[in-house]
Amino acid sequence: MATWRRMTLNDIPGLLRVADAVHPSLPETASVFTERVQLFPSGCLILAAGNKIYGYAISHPIRKDQPPELDSLLVEIPADADQYYIHDVAILPELRGQGHAAKGIRMLFEVSSQFPTTCIVSVYGTGPFWQRFGFEAGLVDGVLSEKLRNYGGDAVYMTRDNAADS
Repeated sequence: MATWRRMTLNDIPGLLRVADAVHPSLPETASVFTERVQLFPSGCLILAAGNKIYGYAISHPIRKDQPPELDSLLVEIPADADQYYIHDVAILPELRGQGHAAKGIRMLFEVSSQFPTTCIVSVYGTGPFWQRFGFEAGLVDGVLSEKLRNYGGDAVYMTRDNAADS
């Protein structure tokens, strides 16, 4: 049975296999995932059964409405970070529809609760999925609009109020 656990650097090769399968048109390098685990390990999860990785979740604090560009390094978590960002939740097709995504997202919400809001860039038309967790389309300025182009034509910046969890 697959369960979520904290990600380690040893998980990166398996994570990349999942990322390549789930996001073939949105590739990111191993260095991006390695850096996220090193900078903010409590926001990085792996869905695994034994040694097989079936999914992952990457998240970290950011400055409000300033998610990173796709496939870019952060260098550091800003000391004045005031929003939580879910970079990705990806699960292989054979384990979808079993509640794994919801459980992983709830685990991320436990971490994000120290911030007023959480944001995500929804891709592949997944906005309705994220709406089930309280996300709504957010306001987008010119800088953010430019970043969203790298995520594909259907990318939508979404935010949620974390106060709803208290």
